[in-house]
Amino acid sequence: MKDVLSSAIDFNVLGQEKCKQIHEASLTIMDEIGLKIQGDQVLNLLLDHGAKIGNDGLTRIPVPLVEKALEVVPKEFTLYSRDGEPYVRVNKNNTIIGTHSDQLEILDPFSGNARKFLRKDTELMAKIADYLPNIDFVLSVGLSSDVSTRIQSQVTFIETVKSFRKPINFSSNDVQGLNDVIEIAALVAGSKKILQNKPFIFYYCEPIPPLTHPEESTEKLRISAENGIPVVYMPYCMLGGTAPITFAGALAQCNADVLTGLVISQLVREGAPYIYGAMPSIMDMRTTVGSYGAPEFALLVSASSELAHMYGLPFYGTAGTSDAKFIDEQSIAEVTMFCFAALLSKSNLVHDVGVLDHCINVSPEMVVLADEIIEMLKHFVQGVAVDSEELALTVIKDVGPGGHFLTTEHTASKFKSIWYPQLFSRKMKNDTSSEIRGKIHSKIHTIISNHQIPTLDHEILKELEKWEILASD
Repeated sequence: MKDVLSSAIDFNVLGQEKCKQIHEASLTIMDEIGLKIQGDQVLNLLLDHGAKIGNDGLTRIPVPLVEKALEVVPKEFTLYSRDGEPYVRVNKNNTIIGTHSDQLEILDPFSGNARKFLRKDTELMAKIADYLPNIDFVLSVGLSSDVSTRIQSQVTFIETVKSFRKPINFSSNDVQGLNDVIEIAALVAGSKKILQNKPFIFYYCEPIPPLTHPEESTEKLRISAENGIPVVYMPYCMLGGTAPITFAGALAQCNADVLTGLVISQLVREGAPYIYGAMPSIMDMRTTVGSYGAPEFALLVSASSELAHMYGLPFYGTAGTSDAKFIDEQSIAEVTMFCFAALLSKSNLVHDVGVLDHCINVSPEMVVLADEIIEMLKHFVQGVAVDSEELALTVIKDVGPGGHFLTTEHTASKFKSIWYPQLFSRKMKNDTSSEIRGKIHSKIHTIISNHQIPTLDHEILKELEKWEILASD
């Protein structure tokens, strides 16, 4: 089981009282204002348990349904590796961080140019993520430009699972893609029963803000719950566009959408693992862009983490993103800010590291750099322990005024707890130009050349080849 990070620093954006106020506002939205919910199976299930559809066509969800769902939803679960070994206990205390295995574009680490993402790039992204110690999962989206949209989700997942051993977060272009990936994952795990008992996958899907849950979204929730696949339900809204311009209003609306997904998942299967997700950002009124680098985005994601933790649920956070297209001063500042906010707010499953250009491209170089930044920040959020050994009064007494601590056993036993960077420089005399980009390129080449992923079983690979044939048609 991975030794995971948990921030020791008490950091709050909202506090208990504001969290409760937002919760009450969300219940009012669900019970009185109503939501647009589609999908006959899910709607019938809601109606059978006390929800009502008004003359306006909106569904109202009564408070007791929400309270029941919060009572029965598991507060933690285990994610496994591809090989069936326990990888991490997911709960509101632990933090693991992930990147993408594919995206619309890739910032090519060899040419330095952004280009369309190709199927072959998935192996590169997966191998880098498998190697880096601070990257614990990848998000398989299904966006390779040289694969038919009909099977993008399936093929990307196959390419990912062949080159990645840690947990895989996946999404799909449609409901069929979800069903197919569950079948593929069950093949890799050994059976659907094994996959359910030892999930190495978790699913990502979204409602459409404001307060709209189309049939495709509710069906994805239903199928995930029925199969025992942990699911993230993540409204992405823009303040002033698809959410109120005010922080509290946006949080209340997002929270109502997430709680609606929770109610649905628990009605489908009581005890189905559920992950609270929320991405309330701003709509930049100068450009109409939904920003991936705004400080308000980092603030509201941190606030959403507090809401999730009030319910005892793990939170699906966002970090390591930027609106800049390339690795430059802006992207490094925004990536660092987001990583810092995610760690301080104790987000639990943190996605999007290395995603740039308003979530259009992913940069392998930025993922490598972010791994170093995350390691640096981990040494900050560990806080300061205070006990007799850490206070070191005996050592201070032994050394005495005017002495030094270099040769003490205390220093020898403790100095490795200090962070020593791999990419950043602390030379006595620095070079006349930066070495960092060269170190990043060297690391990527080393990973490509030397990092080996154990091959899947021959019989599994034979079955996966059937999808390979479909991809080449």
